[in-house]
Amino acid sequence: MILSISGIVLFGTIAFLFFRRDGLKISHAVVCALLGFYIAGSSIAPSIQAGGASLASLLGGLKF
Repeated sequence: MILSISGIVLFGTIAFLFFRRDGLKISHAVVCALLGFYIAGSSIAPSIQAGGASLASLLGGLKF
């Protein structure tokens, strides 16, 4: 668990710096994908999934 949290923090920080400083390049996209894999394997993954499903249902219910 400690290793995956460290990976999340590391890759999250790197992804944030890439977006703020350089724009998104192929190497940056790889780091973002690795961040996603680490987050998916962590204990907060169900909360993120529930939040995403809630947001999707909210956006799906909007009428224009």
